[in-house]
Amino acid sequence: MSTYNALSETLPQLTEAPLHPHHPSDPSHPDSPDPVYWVTPRHLAGDDGALAERIGETLAGLGWRMWPTSRHTLLYVSPDELRGAEWILAAYPFELGGLPVAWQLSARPHVTSAMTEWNAYFTAGVPYEALADLLVAIDAREAPEAGVEGSETVLNALSARGWLRDVDRPRTTATDPGFSCSVSLEMLPPLIQDADPRPDLVGWQAWAEPVVSAPYLWCASFSTSVPHELVAAFASSLASPVPVPRRTVPASAERRLTVIRRS
Repeated sequence: MSTYNALSETLPQLTEAPLHPHHPSDPSHPDSPDPVYWVTPRHLAGDDGALAERIGETLAGLGWRMWPTSRHTLLYVSPDELRGAEWILAAYPFELGGLPVAWQLSARPHVTSAMTEWNAYFTAGVPYEALADLLVAIDAREAPEAGVEGSETVLNALSARGWLRDVDRPRTTATDPGFSCSVSLEMLPPLIQDADPRPDLVGWQAWAEPVVSAPYLWCASFSTSVPHELVAAFASSLASPVPVPRRTVPASAERRLTVIRRS
């Protein structure tokens, strides 16, 4: 099974294919007269070129405050100031699987804590529904840094959606039935920050690879201390069979997506 631990790998930029032959390349205009297509599976649907806007709307709805930083990023902070989300694509901090990281989520145990307890990183292309559901779960937790469930809760969430446990690593890895997306407990890639300073730590990693040996569609990395319940919330949403609306989809995944209806 493939992994994406080479952060500095240079890969071609992914392109998006219009679902409608006359659709413009920019899907971010809500007043567009072109139809919206509801597609599945979610993990291959991409972000419709609107990852920043959709997640920003989710955070605003949760009451998180936002301000721009000197690094040309957008920083969101929860009302209790224990949780943070930052749109960091403009800063281009590092890559996962050859793709630039777009969102960084974090939590700290106390308002006075200078260091975060855990961090999670997501590249562009990740389905914004899964990231939004994760943020709702993070916002709802009374103690964002504490977890009580074991790693099995992540795999159980995926198995409940029909994903398959890896034959060689059934306790750490699950893959979608089409073998195009994996969620796995792996050695952490470089630059993934966590409060636990020990070397050789593992954390949940997720990635989509619509075509074998082709560029990844998106990647995600959770540091060691991210509660398994939160990873499970992301994984369950990622594997949801409920169709998602898109005006454009990644060209690499276009043939593997099913259009359920249009509106």
